[in-house]
Amino acid sequence: MTSTTARLIETEHRLGAHNYKPLDVVLSRGEGVHVWDVDGNRYLDCLSAYSAVNQGHCHPKILAAMVEQAQKLTLTSRAFRNDQLAHFYEEIAALTGSHKVLPMNSGAEAVETAIKAVRKWGYEVKGVARDKAEIIVCNDNFHGRTMGIVGFSTDPDAREGFGPFAPGFRHVPFGDIDAFRAAINENTVAFLIEPIQGEAGVLIPPAGYFAAVRELCTSHGITLILDEIQTGLGRTGRLLAEGHEGIEADVTLVGKALSGGFYPVSAVLSNTEVLGVLKPGQHGSTFGGNPLACAIARAALRVLTEEDMIGNSARMGERFQKGLSEIRSNIVREVRGRGLMLAVELDPAAGGARKYCEALKARGILAKDTHGDTIRIAPPLVITADQVDWALEQFETVLRD
Repeated sequence: MTSTTARLIETEHRLGAHNYKPLDVVLSRGEGVHVWDVDGNRYLDCLSAYSAVNQGHCHPKILAAMVEQAQKLTLTSRAFRNDQLAHFYEEIAALTGSHKVLPMNSGAEAVETAIKAVRKWGYEVKGVARDKAEIIVCNDNFHGRTMGIVGFSTDPDAREGFGPFAPGFRHVPFGDIDAFRAAINENTVAFLIEPIQGEAGVLIPPAGYFAAVRELCTSHGITLILDEIQTGLGRTGRLLAEGHEGIEADVTLVGKALSGGFYPVSAVLSNTEVLGVLKPGQHGSTFGGNPLACAIARAALRVLTEEDMIGNSARMGERFQKGLSEIRSNIVREVRGRGLMLAVELDPAAGGARKYCEALKARGILAKDTHGDTIRIAPPLVITADQVDWALEQFETVLRD
């Protein structure tokens, strides 16, 4: 570790809150799939800022859109209209098949917005008794860090010491259709779920699970909310991960890659029945739907489709997963994933995934450990076959040694 790196890390430790435990690499530049640290070392980014940089670091077309808009108008608040919002609505609605759009900033804000909307929908449209609405969520979920969200987390690190929490949530095991069916009652207004549980270790439900969920939600008048903030916008090899199951959610949440990593942008995608319950003054955000955010999001969506990043995610994801599966190592318990949302689960006897991520860093790969024994792998969707093959060589060396 050079003196510059050590000094910056020491300053972070001394002045910053200790709510993160990052790898000891200090990054200063990024382009495409690569990032460079302050000492000039190059790394292949296999996290993509938790899928916020699907389009690659500093994509030139998104950058150009950001600079152009920043020179004209950045923020008006929603007290006035701007000339980018309507175009953003048109383009994201056409791409996703949505009928109503509510733009926000962070993914957590989108989740909170959906919770408010479906509760209000439950009272005004479904006829649930006042303050009795319930939302079913999954064990090991990750939907953000706000007070409302951590209240229905099952992660002790997320919950402990932050109570009291708001009521109105029921938990079921992820992927268990019988448990979901049993949890439904007359007060159920929504089911909030990730198509793939990313933070939990890239957990994929059984085949047919979401088709059965969709059927139950329809028959019981329940709003299906899919949190596609990590899985959406090409990460799994489809525009939205729901495409793998051939279903459509009632509410879809997108964020992260909606800006290509340039700016916090998120959106709630739904219909008039759900989002129509929100009237002026009942919900909003100073920065939500601002012209700079809209211009950036429009460019981010455009390059995602025009440059076939979604197709590349499917092809390179298959190549990456096949290569990982062929690594012969007695510490690898399972390789799983869809598209370029991948995970390698290690045997607990291996001593945790963190040290393997540190070993990968030494070989020019930046990946992230999660839930103790799992390495998450999610490179930008612009990765090439040669880059995948080089990454596989590094993984094989680390996992075999």
